[in-house]
Amino acid sequence: MDDFLHAFHEIVPAFGASTDDLERCRLNGMVDCGDRHQHIYQRAMLLVEQVKVSKGSPMVTCLLEGPSGSGKTALAATVGIDSDFPYVKIISAETMIGLHESTKCAQIVKVFEDAYKSPLSIIILDDIERLLEYVAIGPRFSNIISQTLLVLLKTSSSQGKETPGAEDAKKVLEQLNVFAEDDVSAAAEALNDMTIKKLYMLIEMAAQGEQGWSC
Repeated sequence: MDDFLHAFHEIVPAFGASTDDLERCRLNGMVDCGDRHQHIYQRAMLLVEQVKVSKGSPMVTCLLEGPSGSGKTALAATVGIDSDFPYVKIISAETMIGLHESTKCAQIVKVFEDAYKSPLSIIILDDIERLLEYVAIGPRFSNIISQTLLVLLKTSSSQGKETPGAEDAKKVLEQLNVFAEDDVSAAAEALNDMTIKKLYMLIEMAAQGEQGWSC
């Protein structure tokens, strides 16, 4: 029994939230840096809530951009922990040092495949430039890893997508009934020439929380 209990505490489960890895991303905790910090955190948590309740946006992506050392990784880890999702994993370049491109791709694919098996999941791509082996001089990056991420994130060119104009967007807004009647026209103008997919995603974002979103 002692051996069993010892193994129970040492063995890391293949699924679930990588809490230890996430905690290592914020060793000094999270410092409240003011309104901007709270604004970004609250928006990120609204995306988490959107994934929980949405039927039209099963996958949502979010890019945290800023200078090195500004706390992007710590914030992403905090959102992952606070989400209480059953599957939260972080993919970082540090865990792939010395690996061949194909091996890196296989590991990334494995994380996404495991995430698909969970009803709710978050994948954090930490320091994506290093994951892509991006070099500013050249420029040079790993096309294999880039294409793998593009497929997994379901990112594609906007060519060929339906982009409704203001009048079409107004019809969509009226059918979904998420804006007050007096606000529909103004909202439709703001959403002019936006793809249907992005239009639906932003409408669902606007429906989350009392703070709302700016489209």
